[in-house]
Amino acid sequence: MQSSKVPTYDRELDRVRWLENLPFWGVHVAAIVGVAMLGFSWSGLGLALIFYYARMFGITGGYHRYFSHRAYKTSRPVQFLLGLLGVFATQKGPLWWASHHRRHHKYSDQPEDIHSPRQRGFLWSHMLWILVKRHKTADFSNIKDLTQYPELRFLDKYENLIVIAFATAIGVIGGAWALVWGYFVSTTLLWHGTFFINSLAHIWGRRRYQTTDDSKNSFLLAIVCMGEGWHNNHHYYQRSANQGFFWWEIDLSYYIIRAMAAVGLVWDVHVVPRHVRAKSVAPGRARLSDDAGPVTPEPVQEAA
Repeated sequence: MQSSKVPTYDRELDRVRWLENLPFWGVHVAAIVGVAMLGFSWSGLGLALIFYYARMFGITGGYHRYFSHRAYKTSRPVQFLLGLLGVFATQKGPLWWASHHRRHHKYSDQPEDIHSPRQRGFLWSHMLWILVKRHKTADFSNIKDLTQYPELRFLDKYENLIVIAFATAIGVIGGAWALVWGYFVSTTLLWHGTFFINSLAHIWGRRRYQTTDDSKNSFLLAIVCMGEGWHNNHHYYQRSANQGFFWWEIDLSYYIIRAMAAVGLVWDVHVVPRHVRAKSVAPGRARLSDDAGPVTPEPVQEAA
């Protein structure tokens, strides 16, 4: 059942916060100007990609598969480190991210969806939704399983200071060259790489499963976003830690999660059941229940 409280365009709530978002635009400018001044560098691009994929896992393996969908369990120290790595990616805190993402799945591509290209176009779903007043804060009522941890609330509260400290450390250690490539270029690429999952992955690609949204699978986006490009798979069965359902669907995030499980850093890794994977329709799994909301998992346990 869909909610009767369907958000409509509001001139005030959906106004882009241009002044507050100057750092966002500034990172883009710094990346372009920095490369223009320093000149292209293969080693610089290599550094950018290292920071890109390391922090991408903070989003894919941390913010998405762990905090939003609880696809595996871990200890509180590792939980904190996953959250910290996600903050380094400069995409807000883990609580803000998980709250908005759970809402996206609850109403995927319906009028209530916070970033649906079907409803409000490509540019809105790609990045404008993040920059408006409506989504500056998050409703934590759907992430009570996460707000019980003060260290996660700390990350959300001080995410800006943590990012500034992170970028400063890169500059102090590696100088202007490292700051430009390791933070500004890397972060710009990282932003738009992850943004493409909200926008392009609901427009372009192939559909294996019939879901009630427009989610699609893309090999290219799976490489760019460490497995997140198997987006139709994910919307078909959201709880799975592996979004590449078949051996030929490359899913770097899942490989890292399995490696972490092998050394005891994470456990109870949930994968898509064979009988679910083989079906063409998964009743009740395409969107979270409007009444029940996300299933609250067990509290994170300390590692033995």
